[in-house]
Amino acid sequence: YNETITGVRTSKVFVRERQNSEEFAELTGEMRRSSVHNATLSAVYLSLVMTLGSLATGVALAAGGVDVVAGGITLGTLVAFMTYTRHFFDPIQELASWFAELQMAHSSAERILGLIDAVPDIQDSPEVVAAIEKAAKGGERPAGTAEDGGPAAIGRIDFEGVTFAYGDNSPVLHDFDLTVEPGETIALVGSTGGGKSTILGLLCRFYEPTEGVVRLDGRDYRERSLHWLQSNLGIVLQAPHLFSGSIADNIRYGRLTATDAEVREAARRVEAEGFIQELPDGYETQVGEGGSRLSTGQKQLISFARAVLADPQILVMDEATSSIDTETEMRIQRSLERVLEGRTSFVIAHRLSTIRNADRILVIEKGEIAEAGTHEELLARRGRYYTLYARQSLRASARSSWEKDVG
Repeated sequence: YNETITGVRTSKVFVRERQNSEEFAELTGEMRRSSVHNATLSAVYLSLVMTLGSLATGVALAAGGVDVVAGGITLGTLVAFMTYTRHFFDPIQELASWFAELQMAHSSAERILGLIDAVPDIQDSPEVVAAIEKAAKGGERPAGTAEDGGPAAIGRIDFEGVTFAYGDNSPVLHDFDLTVEPGETIALVGSTGGGKSTILGLLCRFYEPTEGVVRLDGRDYRERSLHWLQSNLGIVLQAPHLFSGSIADNIRYGRLTATDAEVREAARRVEAEGFIQELPDGYETQVGEGGSRLSTGQKQLISFARAVLADPQILVMDEATSSIDTETEMRIQRSLERVLEGRTSFVIAHRLSTIRNADRILVIEKGEIAEAGTHEELLARRGRYYTLYARQSLRASARSSWEKDVG
Protein backbone atom coordinates (compact mmCIF):
# COMPACT_ATOMS: atom_id res chain seq x y z
CA TYR A 1 0.00 0.00 0.00
CA ASN A 2 2.83 2.37 0.93
CA GLU A 3 4.71 1.62 -2.30
CA THR A 4 1.58 2.32 -4.32
CA ILE A 5 1.10 5.70 -2.65
CA THR A 6 4.75 6.78 -2.99
CA GLY A 7 4.83 5.59 -6.60
CA VAL A 8 1.46 7.05 -7.57
CA ARG A 9 2.86 8.94 -10.57
CA THR A 10 4.44 5.82 -12.02
CA SER A 11 1.19 3.92 -11.47
CA LYS A 12 -0.79 6.58 -13.31
CA VAL A 13 1.68 6.84 -16.19
CA PHE A 14 1.52 3.08 -16.80
CA VAL A 15 -2.24 2.94 -16.10
CA ARG A 16 -1.84 0.48 -13.24
CA GLU A 17 -4.62 1.82 -11.01
CA ARG A 18 -6.99 -1.15 -11.55
CA GLN A 19 -4.28 -3.77 -11.03
CA ASN A 20 -3.01 -1.96 -7.94
CA SER A 21 -6.53 -1.82 -6.56
CA GLU A 22 -6.99 -5.56 -7.12
CA GLU A 23 -3.65 -6.34 -5.47
CA PHE A 24 -4.56 -4.09 -2.54
CA ALA A 25 -7.96 -5.79 -2.22
CA GLU A 26 -6.25 -9.18 -2.12
CA LEU A 27 -3.80 -8.08 0.57
CA THR A 28 -6.47 -6.44 2.71
CA GLY A 29 -8.73 -9.46 2.26
CA GLU A 30 -5.99 -11.74 3.54
CA MET A 31 -5.36 -9.42 6.48
CA ARG A 32 -9.10 -9.31 7.24
CA ARG A 33 -9.28 -13.12 7.31
CA SER A 34 -6.29 -13.26 9.64
CA SER A 35 -7.77 -10.55 11.88
CA VAL A 36 -11.13 -12.35 12.09
CA HIS A 37 -9.36 -15.62 12.88
CA ASN A 38 -7.33 -13.88 15.59
CA ALA A 39 -10.44 -12.24 17.07
CA THR A 40 -12.28 -15.58 17.02
CA LEU A 41 -9.50 -17.32 18.92
CA SER A 42 -9.46 -14.49 21.45
CA ALA A 43 -13.23 -14.68 21.90
CA VAL A 44 -13.20 -18.49 22.28
CA TYR A 45 -10.36 -18.29 24.81
CA LEU A 46 -12.22 -15.76 26.93
CA SER A 47 -15.45 -17.78 26.74
CA LEU A 48 -13.67 -20.95 27.81
CA VAL A 49 -12.11 -19.21 30.80
CA MET A 50 -15.47 -17.74 31.89
CA THR A 51 -17.19 -21.11 31.42
CA LEU A 52 -14.57 -22.88 33.50
CA GLY A 53 -14.87 -20.20 36.18
CA SER A 54 -18.65 -20.56 36.27
CA LEU A 55 -18.45 -24.37 36.43
CA ALA A 56 -15.91 -24.18 39.25
CA THR A 57 -18.18 -21.82 41.19
CA GLY A 58 -21.18 -24.09 40.57
CA VAL A 59 -19.29 -27.19 41.73
CA ALA A 60 -18.09 -25.33 44.83
CA LEU A 61 -21.67 -24.21 45.57
CA ALA A 62 -23.07 -27.71 45.13
CA ALA A 63 -20.43 -29.53 47.16
CA GLY A 64 -20.21 -26.80 49.77
CA GLY A 65 -24.00 -26.63 50.12
CA VAL A 66 -24.12 -30.30 51.02
CA ASP A 67 -21.42 -29.77 53.63
CA VAL A 68 -23.25 -26.74 55.06
CA VAL A 69 -26.47 -28.78 55.40
CA ALA A 70 -24.53 -31.63 56.98
CA GLY A 71 -22.87 -29.20 59.39
CA GLY A 72 -19.36 -29.85 58.12
CA ILE A 73 -18.66 -26.18 57.33
CA THR A 74 -20.29 -22.88 58.07
CA LEU A 75 -22.16 -20.76 55.58
CA GLY A 76 -19.51 -18.03 55.87
CA THR A 77 -16.78 -20.49 54.90
CA LEU A 78 -18.77 -21.49 51.81
CA VAL A 79 -19.29 -17.87 50.76
CA ALA A 80 -15.60 -17.09 51.29
CA PHE A 81 -14.52 -20.12 49.28
CA MET A 82 -16.85 -19.20 46.39
CA THR A 83 -15.41 -15.65 46.45
CA TYR A 84 -11.88 -17.03 46.28
CA THR A 85 -12.91 -19.28 43.39
CA ARG A 86 -14.30 -16.34 41.41
CA HIS A 87 -11.20 -14.17 42.05
CA PHE A 88 -8.92 -17.05 41.09
CA PHE A 89 -10.07 -16.71 37.46
CA ASP A 90 -9.88 -12.91 37.29
CA PRO A 91 -6.18 -12.77 36.23
CA ILE A 92 -6.83 -15.44 33.60
CA GLN A 93 -9.75 -13.40 32.25
CA GLU A 94 -7.49 -10.33 32.09
CA LEU A 95 -4.90 -12.34 30.15
CA ALA A 96 -7.61 -13.49 27.80
CA SER A 97 -8.64 -9.92 27.03
CA TRP A 98 -5.02 -9.05 26.25
CA PHE A 99 -4.23 -12.24 24.38
CA ALA A 100 -4.38 -10.71 20.86
CA GLU A 101 -2.38 -7.66 21.90
CA LEU A 102 0.28 -9.89 23.47
CA GLN A 103 0.59 -11.82 20.22
CA MET A 104 1.12 -8.62 18.21
CA ALA A 105 3.54 -7.26 20.82
CA HIS A 106 5.51 -10.51 20.65
CA SER A 107 5.96 -10.30 16.88
CA SER A 108 6.96 -6.62 17.11
CA ALA A 109 9.42 -7.39 19.89
CA GLU A 110 11.03 -10.07 17.75
CA ARG A 111 11.65 -7.54 14.97
CA ILE A 112 13.02 -4.88 17.34
CA LEU A 113 15.27 -7.29 19.26
CA GLY A 114 16.48 -8.77 16.00
CA LEU A 115 17.57 -5.29 14.89
CA ILE A 116 19.17 -4.49 18.26
CA ASP A 117 21.05 -7.79 18.36
CA ALA A 118 22.25 -7.54 14.75
CA VAL A 119 26.05 -7.68 14.53
CA PRO A 120 27.57 -5.47 11.78
CA ASP A 121 29.78 -7.27 9.29
CA ILE A 122 32.16 -4.31 9.29
CA GLN A 123 33.43 -3.35 12.73
CA ASP A 124 36.63 -2.68 14.63
CA SER A 125 38.82 -5.68 15.37
CA PRO A 126 39.62 -6.58 19.02
CA GLU A 127 43.10 -5.12 18.51
CA VAL A 128 41.69 -1.78 17.37
CA VAL A 129 39.20 -1.73 20.25
CA ALA A 130 42.07 -2.34 22.66
CA ALA A 131 44.09 0.48 21.07
CA ILE A 132 41.12 2.88 21.43
CA GLU A 133 40.68 1.95 25.09
CA LYS A 134 44.41 2.35 25.72
CA ALA A 135 44.43 5.80 24.08
CA ALA A 136 41.38 6.83 26.11
CA LYS A 137 43.04 5.83 29.39
CA GLY A 138 46.07 7.94 28.55
CA GLY A 139 44.16 11.14 29.21
CA GLU A 140 44.23 14.04 26.75
CA ARG A 141 45.35 12.98 23.27
CA PRO A 142 48.42 14.64 21.78
CA ALA A 143 47.76 16.98 18.87
CA GLY A 144 47.53 15.19 15.54
CA THR A 145 46.59 11.86 17.14
CA ALA A 146 43.41 9.93 16.36
CA GLU A 147 41.21 8.10 18.86
CA ASP A 148 43.04 4.83 18.19
CA GLY A 149 46.45 6.34 18.89
CA GLY A 150 47.45 6.57 15.22
CA PRO A 151 48.00 9.74 13.20
CA ALA A 152 44.86 11.81 12.66
CA ALA A 153 45.82 12.98 9.17
CA ILE A 154 45.06 10.85 6.10
CA GLY A 155 47.78 10.99 3.49
CA ARG A 156 48.42 8.50 0.72
CA ILE A 157 45.75 5.93 -0.13
CA ASP A 158 46.71 2.60 -1.75
CA PHE A 159 44.48 -0.09 -3.23
CA GLU A 160 46.72 -3.16 -3.50
CA GLY A 161 45.42 -6.17 -5.42
CA VAL A 162 41.86 -5.50 -4.27
CA THR A 163 39.23 -8.01 -5.35
CA PHE A 164 35.65 -7.71 -4.16
CA ALA A 165 32.43 -9.65 -4.70
CA TYR A 166 28.96 -9.11 -3.22
CA GLY A 167 28.17 -12.35 -1.39
CA ASP A 168 28.64 -15.41 -3.60
CA ASN A 169 28.31 -13.44 -6.85
CA SER A 170 31.08 -12.94 -9.38
CA PRO A 171 33.77 -10.40 -8.39
CA VAL A 172 32.97 -6.78 -9.21
CA LEU A 173 36.62 -5.73 -8.88
CA HIS A 174 39.54 -7.83 -10.09
CA ASP A 175 43.05 -7.31 -8.67
CA PHE A 176 42.50 -3.56 -8.53
CA ASP A 177 45.55 -1.33 -7.89
CA LEU A 178 45.50 2.42 -7.31
CA THR A 179 47.68 4.93 -5.47
CA VAL A 180 46.24 8.34 -4.55
CA GLU A 181 48.47 11.10 -3.21
CA PRO A 182 47.28 13.63 -0.61
CA GLY A 183 45.17 16.43 -2.12
CA GLU A 184 44.69 14.61 -5.43
CA THR A 185 41.33 14.61 -7.21
CA ILE A 186 40.47 11.28 -8.82
CA ALA A 187 37.56 11.04 -11.25
CA LEU A 188 35.94 7.68 -12.03
CA VAL A 189 34.01 7.25 -15.27
CA GLY A 190 32.76 4.32 -17.27
CA SER A 191 29.76 2.14 -17.96
CA THR A 192 27.10 1.44 -15.34
CA GLY A 193 28.00 -1.64 -13.32
CA GLY A 194 31.71 -1.29 -13.99
CA GLY A 195 32.61 -1.05 -10.29
CA LYS A 196 32.92 2.71 -9.70
CA SER A 197 30.57 2.88 -6.71
CA THR A 198 32.12 -0.30 -5.31
CA ILE A 199 35.53 1.39 -5.25
CA LEU A 200 34.08 4.25 -3.21
CA GLY A 201 32.23 1.82 -0.94
CA LEU A 202 35.53 0.07 -0.20
CA LEU A 203 37.28 3.39 0.36
CA CYS A 204 34.62 4.44 2.88
CA ARG A 205 34.82 0.96 4.42
CA PHE A 206 31.15 0.27 3.89
CA TYR A 207 32.58 -3.01 2.61
CA GLU A 208 35.99 -4.63 2.99
CA PRO A 209 38.05 -6.31 0.25
CA THR A 210 37.45 -9.98 -0.43
CA GLU A 211 41.12 -10.15 -1.34
CA GLY A 212 43.89 -7.58 -1.21
CA VAL A 213 44.17 -4.59 1.07
CA VAL A 214 43.41 -0.87 1.24
CA ARG A 215 46.18 1.07 2.98
CA LEU A 216 46.19 4.54 4.52
CA ASP A 217 49.75 5.85 4.69
CA GLY A 218 51.05 2.32 4.29
CA ARG A 219 48.86 0.80 7.02
CA ASP A 220 45.94 -1.58 6.44
CA TYR A 221 42.84 0.47 7.15
CA ARG A 222 41.36 -2.47 9.04
CA GLU A 223 44.01 -1.73 11.68
CA ARG A 224 42.55 1.75 12.20
CA SER A 225 39.37 2.93 13.89
CA LEU A 226 36.25 2.71 11.72
CA HIS A 227 34.75 5.76 13.46
CA TRP A 228 37.91 7.79 12.85
CA LEU A 229 37.93 6.96 9.13
CA GLN A 230 34.26 7.64 8.48
CA SER A 231 34.26 10.83 10.55
CA ASN A 232 36.87 12.18 8.13
CA LEU A 233 34.73 11.46 5.07
CA GLY A 234 32.36 13.84 3.32
CA ILE A 235 29.88 12.23 0.94
CA VAL A 236 27.58 13.83 -1.61
CA LEU A 237 25.29 11.31 -3.29
CA GLN A 238 23.27 11.38 -6.50
CA ALA A 239 19.98 11.50 -4.56
CA PRO A 240 20.55 13.96 -1.68
CA HIS A 241 18.63 13.32 1.52
CA LEU A 242 17.46 16.10 3.79
CA PHE A 243 15.88 15.73 7.20
CA SER A 244 12.74 17.44 8.43
CA GLY A 245 13.71 20.82 9.83
CA SER A 246 15.17 24.07 8.60
CA ILE A 247 17.79 24.62 5.91
CA ALA A 248 20.24 25.76 8.59
CA ASP A 249 19.65 22.55 10.57
CA ASN A 250 20.34 20.41 7.51
CA ILE A 251 23.58 22.24 6.69
CA ARG A 252 24.65 22.10 10.34
CA TYR A 253 24.17 18.33 10.25
CA GLY A 254 27.69 18.21 8.79
CA ARG A 255 29.07 19.67 12.05
CA LEU A 256 26.61 20.10 14.89
CA THR A 257 28.79 22.60 16.75
CA ALA A 258 28.96 25.02 13.80
CA THR A 259 27.87 28.61 14.36
CA ASP A 260 25.32 30.44 12.21
CA ALA A 261 28.16 32.35 10.55
CA GLU A 262 29.92 29.10 9.61
CA VAL A 263 26.67 27.68 8.21
CA ARG A 264 26.20 30.76 6.02
CA GLU A 265 29.84 30.64 4.89
CA ALA A 266 29.43 27.01 3.80
CA ALA A 267 26.33 27.96 1.80
CA ARG A 268 28.19 30.84 0.15
CA ARG A 269 31.09 28.57 -0.84
CA VAL A 270 28.78 26.33 -2.86
CA GLU A 271 26.71 29.26 -4.18
CA ALA A 272 23.59 28.15 -2.33
CA GLU A 273 23.00 31.37 -0.40
CA GLY A 274 21.35 33.06 -3.39
CA PHE A 275 18.30 30.80 -3.52
CA ILE A 276 18.20 30.46 0.28
CA GLN A 277 17.81 34.21 0.76
CA GLU A 278 14.99 34.27 -1.79
CA LEU A 279 12.93 31.86 0.34
CA PRO A 280 10.36 33.41 2.73
CA ASP A 281 12.21 32.46 5.93
CA GLY A 282 15.74 32.25 4.56
CA TYR A 283 17.89 29.78 6.47
CA GLU A 284 14.98 28.99 8.79
CA THR A 285 12.79 27.77 5.92
CA GLN A 286 11.38 24.33 6.67
CA VAL A 287 12.40 21.80 4.00
CA GLY A 288 9.64 19.28 4.71
CA GLU A 289 9.98 15.52 5.00
CA GLY A 290 12.91 14.39 2.88
CA GLY A 291 13.30 17.94 1.55
CA SER A 292 9.99 17.71 -0.33
CA ARG A 293 9.56 21.52 -0.40
CA LEU A 294 12.78 22.06 -2.36
CA SER A 295 13.82 21.18 -5.88
CA THR A 296 16.40 18.47 -6.56
CA GLY A 297 19.03 21.07 -7.43
CA GLN A 298 18.38 23.04 -4.24
CA LYS A 299 18.63 19.89 -2.15
CA GLN A 300 21.90 19.02 -3.86
CA LEU A 301 23.39 22.44 -3.11
CA ILE A 302 22.43 22.07 0.56
CA SER A 303 24.02 18.62 0.52
CA PHE A 304 27.22 20.20 -0.86
CA ALA A 305 27.14 22.87 1.83
CA ARG A 306 26.73 20.20 4.49
CA ALA A 307 29.79 18.33 3.19
CA VAL A 308 31.83 21.55 3.03
CA LEU A 309 30.88 22.46 6.60
CA ALA A 310 32.10 19.06 7.81
CA ASP A 311 35.52 19.92 6.33
CA PRO A 312 36.43 16.26 5.65
CA GLN A 313 39.90 15.06 4.73
CA ILE A 314 38.40 12.92 1.95
CA LEU A 315 35.47 14.11 -0.15
CA VAL A 316 33.43 11.54 -2.08
CA MET A 317 30.93 12.58 -4.75
CA ASP A 318 28.90 9.81 -6.35
CA GLU A 319 27.25 11.22 -9.49
CA ALA A 320 26.41 14.32 -7.47
CA THR A 321 25.48 16.42 -10.54
CA SER A 322 23.59 13.85 -12.60
CA SER A 323 20.11 14.82 -11.37
CA ILE A 324 20.33 18.60 -11.55
CA ASP A 325 19.67 21.15 -14.25
CA THR A 326 22.36 22.78 -16.38
CA GLU A 327 22.27 26.14 -14.58
CA THR A 328 22.71 24.51 -11.16
CA GLU A 329 25.45 22.31 -12.58
CA MET A 330 27.35 25.40 -13.72
CA ARG A 331 27.03 26.91 -10.24
CA ILE A 332 28.34 23.69 -8.70
CA GLN A 333 31.22 23.56 -11.17
CA ARG A 334 32.28 27.06 -10.13
CA SER A 335 32.29 26.04 -6.49
CA LEU A 336 33.94 22.65 -6.99
CA GLU A 337 37.40 24.11 -7.45
CA ARG A 338 37.17 25.85 -4.09
CA VAL A 339 35.67 22.82 -2.39
CA LEU A 340 38.22 20.34 -3.75
CA GLU A 341 41.26 22.55 -3.22
CA GLY A 342 43.83 20.86 -0.95
CA ARG A 343 41.51 17.92 -0.28
CA THR A 344 41.74 14.31 -1.45
CA SER A 345 38.65 13.77 -3.56
CA PHE A 346 36.95 10.97 -5.46
CA VAL A 347 34.34 11.91 -8.03
CA ILE A 348 32.03 9.64 -10.01
CA ALA A 349 30.49 11.53 -12.90
CA HIS A 350 28.50 10.68 -16.00
CA ARG A 351 28.61 14.33 -17.07
CA LEU A 352 32.24 14.46 -18.14
CA SER A 353 32.24 18.25 -18.30
CA THR A 354 32.32 18.33 -14.47
CA ILE A 355 35.63 16.45 -14.18
CA ARG A 356 37.81 18.15 -16.77
CA ASN A 357 40.05 19.64 -14.06
CA ALA A 358 40.57 16.37 -12.16
CA ASP A 359 44.19 15.42 -11.51
CA ARG A 360 43.53 11.95 -12.87
CA ILE A 361 40.60 10.41 -14.68
CA LEU A 362 40.16 6.64 -14.47
CA VAL A 363 37.99 4.81 -16.97
CA ILE A 364 36.63 1.78 -15.08
CA GLU A 365 35.39 -1.15 -17.15
CA LYS A 366 34.48 -4.56 -15.71
CA GLY A 367 36.22 -3.89 -12.43
CA GLU A 368 39.53 -2.80 -13.94
CA ILE A 369 41.21 0.43 -14.99
CA ALA A 370 40.88 0.58 -18.77
CA GLU A 371 42.44 4.05 -19.13
CA ALA A 372 44.02 6.61 -16.84
CA GLY A 373 45.31 10.14 -17.31
CA THR A 374 44.29 13.78 -17.41
CA HIS A 375 41.46 15.07 -19.56
CA GLU A 376 43.84 16.22 -22.30
CA GLU A 377 45.90 13.01 -22.22
CA LEU A 378 42.86 10.77 -22.56
CA LEU A 379 41.43 12.82 -25.41
CA ALA A 380 44.76 12.58 -27.23
CA ARG A 381 44.70 8.77 -26.95
CA ARG A 382 41.32 8.62 -28.72
CA GLY A 383 40.25 5.63 -26.66
CA ARG A 384 37.21 4.84 -24.54
CA TYR A 385 37.21 8.22 -22.77
CA TYR A 386 37.46 10.07 -26.06
CA THR A 387 34.41 8.18 -27.36
CA LEU A 388 32.38 8.96 -24.23
CA TYR A 389 33.35 12.63 -24.30
CA ALA A 390 32.64 12.99 -28.03
CA ARG A 391 29.17 11.50 -27.64
CA GLN A 392 28.29 13.79 -24.74
CA SER A 393 29.63 16.83 -26.56
CA LEU A 394 27.57 15.93 -29.61
CA ARG A 395 24.42 15.57 -27.52
CA ALA A 396 25.13 18.84 -25.73
CA SER A 397 25.63 20.65 -29.06
CA ALA A 398 22.42 19.19 -30.46
CA ARG A 399 20.48 20.22 -27.36
CA SER A 400 21.95 23.73 -27.47
CA SER A 401 20.99 24.10 -31.13
CA TRP A 402 17.49 22.86 -30.46
CA GLU A 403 17.02 25.28 -27.54
CA LYS A 404 18.28 28.14 -29.74
CA ASP A 405 15.84 27.23 -32.50
CA VAL A 406 12.96 26.96 -30.06
CA GLY A 407 13.93 30.26 -28.50
